[in-house]
Amino acid sequence: MEIKIREIIANDYTEVVFLWNNVLGVHTVTDENFRVKMEQMRKAGNYKTFVALLENHVVGFISSVHSLAVGSANDYLHITGLAVHNDFRRHKIGTKLLRYTENYAKDYGISSIILCTGMKRTEAHAFYEQNGYDKDSYCFDKFIKLD
Repeated sequence: MEIKIREIIANDYTEVVFLWNNVLGVHTVTDENFRVKMEQMRKAGNYKTFVALLENHVVGFISSVHSLAVGSANDYLHITGLAVHNDFRRHKIGTKLLRYTENYAKDYGISSIILCTGMKRTEAHAFYEQNGYDKDSYCFDKFIKLD
């Protein structure tokens, strides 16, 4: 099974939307709003989404944003999404996506990567720890009602 990883292109969007909705459980992502967000992210220039392909089908993705950090000599990369199709779990695709992203960070002089994952996603916690990521903080969020 040869997995190829490359930057996302428009033809990948539908398969990535499927992963957002069915693996990550984010049921608000549609093909249209994903296309709009990807265009905004492309224009901003500091976002990257890479896809893992098996026979030209997306079987996983990782999305990140290159962020500035006050008080730190180096910037950091924030992983904002990582998913592997349920049928292809345990095939090291997630690890390959992490390594690809880590190499991208290294190439751009980024020395730190952060990510957040749900408290109940214990399998994900174990996966990240197996890949060298430390549990060193809590992530908090708050939804603001827009009028």
